[in-house]
Amino acid sequence: MASKEPVYKRVLLKISGEALSGTRGFGLNFDVIRSVCAAVRQCIELGVEVGIVVGGGNFWRGVKDGEGKMERTRADHMGMLATVMNCLALADVLEQMGVETRVQTAIEMRAIAEPYIRLRAMRHLGRGRVVIFGCGTGSPYFSTDTAAVLRAAEVEADVILLAKNVDGVYSADPKKDPEAVKYDAISYNDVLAKRLAVMDSTATSLSMDNNIPVLLFALSEPENIVRAVCGEKIGTVVK
Repeated sequence: MASKEPVYKRVLLKISGEALSGTRGFGLNFDVIRSVCAAVRQCIELGVEVGIVVGGGNFWRGVKDGEGKMERTRADHMGMLATVMNCLALADVLEQMGVETRVQTAIEMRAIAEPYIRLRAMRHLGRGRVVIFGCGTGSPYFSTDTAAVLRAAEVEADVILLAKNVDGVYSADPKKDPEAVKYDAISYNDVLAKRLAVMDSTATSLSMDNNIPVLLFALSEPENIVRAVCGEKIGTVVK
């Protein structure tokens, strides 16, 4: 890498649950998790403060898995519990690498994690600890993408790093449309107007209202996390 100087002081990294399962699509792939955690450790060593919100889709997707079979609120609560399993896995691997972590959950489960308290989370971040936020927003009907934007706003993050299974924002689904064009940068208004699959509309609107830039890139190369915090041109910037 040409430059190892970070351009952001505090970042909120959003990782989808599916990304942690690798190619299997279910459960945990510890080779993937170790490579992600190694990249996070590099960021910490560069002096970047890192908060993480992780999804739970590798175990349970509230809307998709519970639709027509369960009441929505209960299905979403199951999804929140799924995120906690991922949080604990990430925390364990990070700690094995010598990185101090704290797991905070929006729903209290004091035996295994701290309750989410904004000022405590900010204090941890300021001391170089990685804070992993579980249970989404703690409310049903809100995605973990929305939770990522909410936590980023609350802890005053400079940017949201959206690590997904696609390498940027396209004009159409690149798997279905060979003519799809990848954007280097795009506005929130265009994302909403064109209904592009960056985040759900609630998360996009919240990010726009709070003027937080979102950088979407592929997690298939975890080193992209370090490239992103060092300002290299990867993925797509939504601002």
